Amino acid sequence: MIKREKRRDILVVAAHPDDEILGCGGTLARLIKEGFNAATLILGEGITSRDTKRRKKARMDDIKRLQNEAHKANDAIGVKKLFIYQFPDNRFDKTPLLDIIKVIEKVKDKINPSIIYTHHWNDLNVDHRIVFKAVLTACRPMRGEETKEIYSFETPSATEWNYPNRFNPNVFIDISETIDRKIKALKIYKTEYRNFPHPRSDKSVRNLAKLRGSVVGLSHAEAFECVRVIR
Repeated sequence: MIKREKRRDILVVAAHPDDEILGCGGTLARLIKEGFNAATLILGEGITSRDTKRRKKARMDDIKRLQNEAHKANDAIGVKKLFIYQFPDNRFDKTPLLDIIKVIEKVKDKINPSIIYTHHWNDLNVDHRIVFKAVLTACRPMRGEETKEIYSFETPSATEWNYPNRFNPNVFIDISETIDRKIKALKIYKTEYRNFPHPRSDKSVRNLAKLRGSVVGLSHAEAFECVRVIR
């Protein structure tokens, strides 16, 4: 477990609403309980890819509803600072990468995180892959860079659906005491929640936590790839 040495601030950089809960909701709940400060940055609006053509104005009620769910879900695990942007859903590849990087840098400057959790580089979802690249660019390890640790989480229905599956976790966080809070937060996302056997169902998410925990002798865990640690 990451030890709290001094003031430790965490930033989660997610492509869409609910990614942050699916990927590291249990870990956030645990670390916040232990005294860490946590903030979430959600870059995409998460709605308009459901239409053949993007119709943002026609979907504003749905976008606002999903954003409201995001606020409630993050509050449920103890995150008090939530930043939401509206980059086009599943169309990040049509957006200049620099625009996404600038947003990450802006929020990063406000939070000054020493730890960042974000997507995996090989997710099936194109937005996830671009967010990973943007985070690495925004956190280049130059002199004065305060972000010392970067971890990639898995996103059910995105990470495991790619081929070949390149997610090889080497960090496991015990969420045995916070899995229920994670599930509670997940269910707040009524717009995104799915019934079993979908990977984003509560049963599937709980089963994944059990599987990851069983690998390292725990009842429930969230798994991550360590991208960078600077000591």
